[in-house]
Amino acid sequence: MPLNLGDEMPNFPCDTTAGQIRLHDYFGDSWGILFSHPADYTPVCTTELGVAAKLAPEFAKRGVKMIAISCDPVDSHNGWIKDIQAYSGIHGNWPYPIISDPNRDLAVKLGMLDDLEKDKAGLPLTARAVYVVGPDKKIKLSILYPATTGRNFNEILRVIDSLQLTVNKKVATPVNWEQGGECMVLPTVSKDDAKRLFPNHKTKEVPSGKGYIRITPQP
Repeated sequence: MPLNLGDEMPNFPCDTTAGQIRLHDYFGDSWGILFSHPADYTPVCTTELGVAAKLAPEFAKRGVKMIAISCDPVDSHNGWIKDIQAYSGIHGNWPYPIISDPNRDLAVKLGMLDDLEKDKAGLPLTARAVYVVGPDKKIKLSILYPATTGRNFNEILRVIDSLQLTVNKKVATPVNWEQGGECMVLPTVSKDDAKRLFPNHKTKEVPSGKGYIRITPQP
């Protein structure tokens, strides 16, 4: 069954390239990201895991612990990592675990299968799912790409920046927002509170005369 925003991420034991773990224990009190891949030794997945590894310092800077999942055993993952490092020009220790899911048990549990894409045996491939999990273990973001389309990890970082900002501040981030950009005061904030919380905010005039577009520097 697919997971919805606000659902608790299941706490499951799993075999990974870093040994046996339980997901909640691995994430601890941090933010977390779980991203799935159709299979080892596949071209698009190789590019994705390589970019994710290069961006690992950016995720760490945001307090986000990374973990991937692919429908192959751990020994396959370990061999594949060498190819990813060679292709991507990465050296040293691999920065995040990769979960083994050869029977697709977790892919089914987490609603990650792509019924339109099949492997050689005719089984559905794991879709390119992304779950961002908050410190409360609740799902804050879910994205589902088909197996044929690689993800943009810079966009995922941008969304995490927005999630971490808006969880504490009474703002929303507009289209194409980036860190440091102007934000929108939430419609639920009263005029008096908006003046107090965001003294430099401005209200955009629109033909309807409704003062709902309130722009403020990023708090």
